[in-house]
Amino acid sequence: MSVTADPITTEVVRNFVISCAEDMNASLWRSAHSSVIYEGKDSAVALMDEHGNMLGQSTGVPLFIGAIDACVHHVKAYYGDDIHEGDVFIMNDSYLQGTHLHDVTAIGGIFRDGELVGFGAARAHWGDIGAIDPGSTMQSTDIYQEGLRIGPTRIIARGKPIREWYDHLRLNTRIKDATIGDLGAQIAAIRTGERRLGQLLDRIGVRVYRAACQNIFNQSRRMDREAIAAIKDGTWNRHGYLDDDGTGKTPIRVELTLTIKGEALTVDLTGSSGPVPGSVNCGAKQTESLLRLAYKTMINPDRAITGGSFETMTVIIPDSCMFNAQEPSACEWYFTGLGLLADLFISCMSEAMPERSTAAHYGDSMVAGFFSVDKTRGQWIALEPTAGGWGGRRDSDGESALINLVNGGFRNIPAEVYETKFPVRLEEFAIRKDSGGPGRHRGGCGVVRRYQTLEPCYAALWFERSKTPAWGLNGGKDGAGPYIEITLPDGTKEHLLKMRARSFPAGTIVETMTGGGGGNGDPKARPFDEVLSDVRQGYLTRKAAWTQYGVKITAKLTVDVAASEPRQ
Repeated sequence: MSVTADPITTEVVRNFVISCAEDMNASLWRSAHSSVIYEGKDSAVALMDEHGNMLGQSTGVPLFIGAIDACVHHVKAYYGDDIHEGDVFIMNDSYLQGTHLHDVTAIGGIFRDGELVGFGAARAHWGDIGAIDPGSTMQSTDIYQEGLRIGPTRIIARGKPIREWYDHLRLNTRIKDATIGDLGAQIAAIRTGERRLGQLLDRIGVRVYRAACQNIFNQSRRMDREAIAAIKDGTWNRHGYLDDDGTGKTPIRVELTLTIKGEALTVDLTGSSGPVPGSVNCGAKQTESLLRLAYKTMINPDRAITGGSFETMTVIIPDSCMFNAQEPSACEWYFTGLGLLADLFISCMSEAMPERSTAAHYGDSMVAGFFSVDKTRGQWIALEPTAGGWGGRRDSDGESALINLVNGGFRNIPAEVYETKFPVRLEEFAIRKDSGGPGRHRGGCGVVRRYQTLEPCYAALWFERSKTPAWGLNGGKDGAGPYIEITLPDGTKEHLLKMRARSFPAGTIVETMTGGGGGNGDPKARPFDEVLSDVRQGYLTRKAAWTQYGVKITAKLTVDVAASEPRQ
C-alpha cells in the first residue's frame, strides 16, 4: 500500500531538513582549523535523499550547492552497492565536480536500520593542496601544477579512518595539521546531519519521509514551470570579456544566449572562448551550477533549491569551451568567468522581465592573499575575497560593499582576526567613493582595503573585470573597474591586477580597490536630495555629483539648485 504525506507533514519536513543543514554548517564552522572556513565561510553543506537529490541546504558559498549532488552521483557510480554505514568519501577532481582542487567535498551515506536513506555532504576550501605555489597559484597552465587531484575515494570505512589516505594527505600539503583538522570538521558536519535526520525519522518513519520529499520535489517542478511560462517568449544574447587568463592571453570572450519558449528556458554558451592556457577554465558541472544560481536569483528566489528545481532549464556547453574543462586544462581560477556569466544571464533576464531589471555587479572574488612558508617564522596562509558594488535595480540602488554573487555567504576576514593571527596590519577598510555607476538608481560602491606587511612574506593577487566592468541598464552608466597599488618601503610603486606569489619586505603597502555596480536609469533623473545624501554619506564626492549627475553641491553640503541641471 502506498504511503502519502499530508501538506502539514510536508512543510514540517521541508523546514526540518533546512534546519538540519544549518546545524551541519554550524558544526563545520565551529570545528574548522582554517580561517578561510571558520571566518570566511568558504564552504557549503547539503542533505540529500538516497538518490542524491537536494533536500536541505544552508548559507555558505551558493555556487557549490548546485554541484554537490554531482559528487554524490559520482560516488554512487564508482562504488555502487559498496557503500556502508559509517563510510566517508572525499573528492576534488576539477573535471568531475567542476571547481578547483582546493575545494574538497566529503560525502557520507545516512542509513536507517541498515537501509540507505540519504547522504550528507560538506564541501570546504582547503588552504593548501600541494600546488606549485602555497595557497593558490595564479599562473598555472595545467591541472598538474595545481595540486593533489582526488577522484571519488573512501577515506573512512565503516567508521574507521583509512590510515594510508590520511598519511597521503599529510604528505601533500604544506599545512598538515590544519588540513586534517578541516577534514575532521567536514566529517563532523556529515555526522551532525545524520544525527539530526535520524530525529525526524524517529517521529514520522522512512516511508512518510520519502513521500514528503516527493511532494517537495513536485512542488518545485510546478512552481518553476509556472514561473517560466509567465515570462514572454524570446531570445536574448549578451557577451563580455575577461581581462586575461593569468598568463597574459587575451581577449577571452564569454557569450550567452538565453531562449524562453513556453515552460522551457535554454542557455547556450556557444561563442564563448575555447579552452585557454591559463587557469580560468571551469568544469561543466560547476558552470551548470552557476547558471542555476543566476536562474534562482530571478526565478522564485524566495524558495529553497530542491531536487525538483531547474528541470525547466537546459544548458548547452560546446565540447571545446572554457566552461567545459577537460584534462589537462588548468582550473584554479574557475570562478572568474562565472561572475561575468552570471551578469550576462541576469541582463538577458532583465530584458525578458523588465520589472526586475538589474544592472551588472562588480563580478569577481577579487582575491588578496598573504602567506609564509618560512618554518622559522611559522607557516601561515591568509586568503580572502573582497566585497564590491552591485548593480542598481529598477526601483532601488545597488548594494555597496557586498560579496559577489557566486560567493553568497563567503566573506573577508575581519581586521581583528587578521591582525591577531597574521603579521599583516589592515590599515584601511572603507567605501570607495565615486565607484558606483551613475543612474537614476545608483550602482553600489566598491571598497578600499589596504594592507601593510609587518614581516617579510609573500603576497598574491587576482582581481578582474577591468575590461568589462559592471555595465549599466536603461541609460545607467558603468561602474568603476578594480585598481591596485603596491608601495614598497623605498617608495617604489607598482600597479597590477594579477600577481603570482612574490616575496615582499616588511613595510610593504598593498592597497586594493574593488569595482562598483552599474547604474540603472538616466543619472539626470536622480533627485537632488538623493545625490546630496550620497555626498553626505560618503558614496560620492562633490566633484562626481556634478560630473556624473549635474548637481552642484556647496561646501556646506547643500544643493545649489540654480547652478544644477534640471531633473528629467
